Amino acid sequence: MPERADVIIRTATRDDLGGVLALYAQPEIDDGAVLPLEDADALLTKFAAYPDYTLYVAERDGRVVGSFALLIMDNLGHLGAPSAIVEDVVVDPDLHGMGIGRQMMGFAIGKAREKCCYKLMLSSNERRERAHAFYESLGFERHGFSFRVELDRTPA
Repeated sequence: MPERADVIIRTATRDDLGGVLALYAQPEIDDGAVLPLEDADALLTKFAAYPDYTLYVAERDGRVVGSFALLIMDNLGHLGAPSAIVEDVVVDPDLHGMGIGRQMMGFAIGKAREKCCYKLMLSSNERRERAHAFYESLGFERHGFSFRVELDRTPA
């Protein structure tokens, strides 16, 4: 079994964006097609306009080795209890199996509990069976169905 990689999980800064984009360039994620740094910087600034939307990084030895976004949403249903969504989970492929994803998801679950969320959700491409097994090992359960509609992203 590979050694455990202890990491620091913290809020991302603009200085981290190059490392985050490099992680998203993996074939299983964005396959080399990533945002220009200037666009990523503008989006990170936009995150701050949301009440509780944060990009986190996992750092090891001064290097970004993982990342995820966490959104805490207020709800009118469920007696006003908020819910949480984890998105864009990524770990350096050379460090898979070293516990980084487990530490990141533990951190996300802890943040969702702190905010009194009634659930934490994520979606995963149906082809990513190893990822599904990983999430299930953390206590995530397959629940319902995920639906999507592809949208034309050109302004009307």
